[in-house]
Amino acid sequence: MKEHKAWVLNGFIGLLLFFIFTGAGVLLLIQESIVLGVILLIVASALISGITIVQPNQGYIVTFFGRYVGTIREAGMWLTVPFSTRSKVSLRVRNFNSAKLKVNDVEGNPIEIAAVIVFKVVDSAKATFDVDKYEQFVEIQSETALRHVANKYPYDVFENNNGYSLRGNSEEIAQELSTELQERLSVAGVEVLEARLTHLAYSTEIASAMLQRQQATAIISARSKIVEGAVGMVQLAISQLQQEGVIELDEERKAAMINNLLVAIVSDRSANPVINTGSLY
Repeated sequence: MKEHKAWVLNGFIGLLLFFIFTGAGVLLLIQESIVLGVILLIVASALISGITIVQPNQGYIVTFFGRYVGTIREAGMWLTVPFSTRSKVSLRVRNFNSAKLKVNDVEGNPIEIAAVIVFKVVDSAKATFDVDKYEQFVEIQSETALRHVANKYPYDVFENNNGYSLRGNSEEIAQELSTELQERLSVAGVEVLEARLTHLAYSTEIASAMLQRQQATAIISARSKIVEGAVGMVQLAISQLQQEGVIELDEERKAAMINNLLVAIVSDRSANPVINTGSLY
């Protein structure tokens, strides 16, 4: 089934013809031309039955004795096939907020995820005849696609930065979700304009443990940066002392200085210096 334009005529012309045929039919009945008068009144009734008013961003599916004859999309008043059935279809942009789904990511961790889907009907015939209640079809397929995408990626990447994750690559995940949704919903004549994650969190039973893991990872990363900076500062200090000839350091004294500087820089507490008044040896 594919949408095509229904036959229409300007509705004001249809109303004008209705009044003309109605007036002529009544006049003939008065003049006792009953048969011709009844025929004109039947024609007038057929004309008025075809009058349809279409609002902006709405469409009307026109069926005549079970046969699809076309869709009216243009806003205004129109005269279409008489004695036909017209069903309204919204062509406006719509939002669907999915419920919070509990799924497992690719590593088996239970997570909670939800998304908002922005869509509109682009083929009214498919939306009406190819699926049963396209709004419900959009909801079910959106949740199915969301589960499928969530199962393909981890919630987060801890050991390395290679690969996508649900938390770290929201733009890429949203694009993949939109693409998969479009493939699923094209059969219903629906175009997906945007799909975005609105909720993403670990499930309550593992949220505390995963938070500790994230904190540990952050602490390790911070410590690595501190040590890297401290080593650079120690190297710079020793190099500058040797270049300016302030002090001559043998290997043992250099090791002691390096130890003291690293302890002072890396420690998360304020350093308490100890003054040595004697010899190092």
